[in-house]
Amino acid sequence: MQRISIAPMIDVTDRHFRYFTRLLTKKAMLYTEMITSSAILHGDRKKLLDFSPLEKPITLQIAGSDPREIAEAIKIAENWDYDEINLNAGCPSDRVSGNDMGASLMAYPDLVAEILSEARKVTKKPVTVKSRIGIDGTNVLPESLPRVMLDQYEDLSHFVKTLKDRGTEHFIIHARIAILAGLSPKDNREIPPLHYEDVYRIKKEFPDLFVEINGGIRTVESIKRHLNQVDGVMIGRAAYEDAFLLSKVDALLPGDTLPSPTRREVIENFLPYVAQFGEDKRTAHHALKNTLGLFHERPGSRLWRQLVSSSLHPDMTAEEVLRKALRELPEEILDEWPVV
Repeated sequence: MQRISIAPMIDVTDRHFRYFTRLLTKKAMLYTEMITSSAILHGDRKKLLDFSPLEKPITLQIAGSDPREIAEAIKIAENWDYDEINLNAGCPSDRVSGNDMGASLMAYPDLVAEILSEARKVTKKPVTVKSRIGIDGTNVLPESLPRVMLDQYEDLSHFVKTLKDRGTEHFIIHARIAILAGLSPKDNREIPPLHYEDVYRIKKEFPDLFVEINGGIRTVESIKRHLNQVDGVMIGRAAYEDAFLLSKVDALLPGDTLPSPTRREVIENFLPYVAQFGEDKRTAHHALKNTLGLFHERPGSRLWRQLVSSSLHPDMTAEEVLRKALRELPEEILDEWPVV
């Protein structure tokens, strides 16, 4: 069964984003932001883990490097009934990798295999892993390691096989290496070149695995092309930069599909959600900012962005902003049907 997912993104895939996204797609798998196992053990669990049933299916992404601590965090999260658990082994942030989490874990495949094995002992939910195709760990990974540059296909294949042999069946692979020092997370999404062929090759080498591809995927055409090679596609930044793209993904997947919504229908369905915040402008604006890409590269885009930004205006609530948008934006764009 093929699938399409929306990537976990810090400061993006929060509850407001997921609620809005679910108005556009019913089938795509949604993700939390990356949450560390330590935060779940010691932080505000309700704030970190709560979600609306309307957001399902939803995956909890956990970051960490201690197998027992991660297992304990997953046991706690069982009370929230996430659909899947995902281990982050792909975040290139120096703050994450510097704490032996994220992409730096690719240097320790046996440890990752142990983490995933311990996770499966405490949950019956699918446990997956998200990684890069490789890493450059220069000046970050300890010099005692045999190699700190793991950027060849053979390195990726060894990583996947090590995890597969210990029971992992689902891999989400970002088709770039992660450079652990000297690049910001943003640069790590743009500067290392994409090598989709490496992910395709993993699927050919391990045909029984569920392989999902991620990185630079922004159009329906590219989604279709990747689904001819692998089992799933994960959409990243395009999910909010071009939000209306998500209204087209359900038609690409097997099974019955409800009619895709127009922009007008999405806005009308989002009205009750933002109305609940009333005069709480900070929260309302935070919810509305997820909609900025709804009119991406279409007539009315500039007006829409201006209106959404005005949600902090002292004389307008977020609900009033949306109603004004319905009055002032071009009707032919509001009522435009998604075309796959």
